[in-house]
Amino acid sequence: MRVEDDVNIRALLEAETPAVAVFGKSWDLHVAQVLGTTLEENLAMIADSVSYLKGRGREVIYDAEHFFDGYKADPAYALRTLQVAERAGADCLVLCDTNGGTLPSELVAIIEEVKRVTSTPLGIHAHNDSELAVANSLAAVQAGIVHVQGTINGYGERCGNANLCSIIPNLQLKLGCDCISDEQLRQLVSVSRYVSEVANLAHDAHLPYVGHSVFAHKGGMHVNALVKCKDSYQHVDPAVVGNHPRVVVSELSGQSNIAYKIEEFGLSPSLGPDRTREILQQVKRLERQGFQFEGAEGSLELLIRRAQSGYEPPFVLIDFHVLVENRQGRGMLAEAAIKVRVGDEVMHTAAEGNGPVNALDLALRKALLPFYPRLAEIHLTDYKVRILDSEAGTSAQVRVLIDSACGALTWSTVGSSTNIIEASWQALADSLEYGLLNGLGA
Repeated sequence: MRVEDDVNIRALLEAETPAVAVFGKSWDLHVAQVLGTTLEENLAMIADSVSYLKGRGREVIYDAEHFFDGYKADPAYALRTLQVAERAGADCLVLCDTNGGTLPSELVAIIEEVKRVTSTPLGIHAHNDSELAVANSLAAVQAGIVHVQGTINGYGERCGNANLCSIIPNLQLKLGCDCISDEQLRQLVSVSRYVSEVANLAHDAHLPYVGHSVFAHKGGMHVNALVKCKDSYQHVDPAVVGNHPRVVVSELSGQSNIAYKIEEFGLSPSLGPDRTREILQQVKRLERQGFQFEGAEGSLELLIRRAQSGYEPPFVLIDFHVLVENRQGRGMLAEAAIKVRVGDEVMHTAAEGNGPVNALDLALRKALLPFYPRLAEIHLTDYKVRILDSEAGTSAQVRVLIDSACGALTWSTVGSSTNIIEASWQALADSLEYGLLNGLGA
């Protein structure tokens, strides 16, 4: 059809944006077997589309789809597709690794060939099917590319697109490309998390630069060095991208980890090396029993608080029991009765729930709410159970992780036992105790 009759071209113009992007076929396989047309007609369509849009005052970004695969199959034809787009007035020729299978060394060599036969500014569009989208984008910039396409957090089809949250700081901090302001760069973490929220996807803790774990330190030797010199185990200052260092405690930790966490939690540093060593041994003993404090810093803070002299817990469990019944006409029913001490008073309450853990939660809150009204504002946001030794079948050790929140404050707690109710109680009680100790009870 005539270019002016094409509904997509008309829609681009009706959007009234100053710039438009269109893509054309660079791979002869796609021209013949996907478009079902001739090589010459494909060239004519590229030229007509770009020329028509340029004639109506638009900046035209031409994406050469499957360019690297097309070049490997027929270099001369792939280059001709770029040349016709250039002659038609394209403002940028974007070389696309649409299948994500090109190695950086191949990509750079092909870019050098493109530069010999074109003079228009070049761009890169990389997919991550070989885990090379960021590497290919950076290699392209080093080879002279001036336009980089990608997405926040690398979101995209299949394995995703090039991750701009990695590309931007690498360009800015490693390659000296002044892409954005320092203030904008400090917003990178918040932008990354905002986009994951909008996309309704969990934010990946292990993303470079912007992840929760990227500047986390666990090994005792690492933390000891970090305390002495903050640059010893970090390739950049986390603050420049809006992140911060994090020390976690696990079976790999040393006393430096505990000392660091005491300071981070704002607790008294007067425990001394002997008591710090005892806390570390307790952490390691509990981790051998199935606890994991790396992902449950609420429980870790409570463990350290309890080691301090004069610590008074907001409540103390005396006992509880849980019944699960299948009652005729009502189906499955769980009921929990609990007895706790708050100060000098003993509260004995019961509650029904849709399961044993829910019943325990409701019974405990019922007992505590008269003393701590704001407890009603604390809510559980996630409850996870992991089987630690599946070969043991129904007698296996389990780990329970509970995520809780009150307003903007969030925290995680852990429990572990061969009894899933006991493990759940440990995590649940820690969750509420942590919230109460952080000013949420009054």
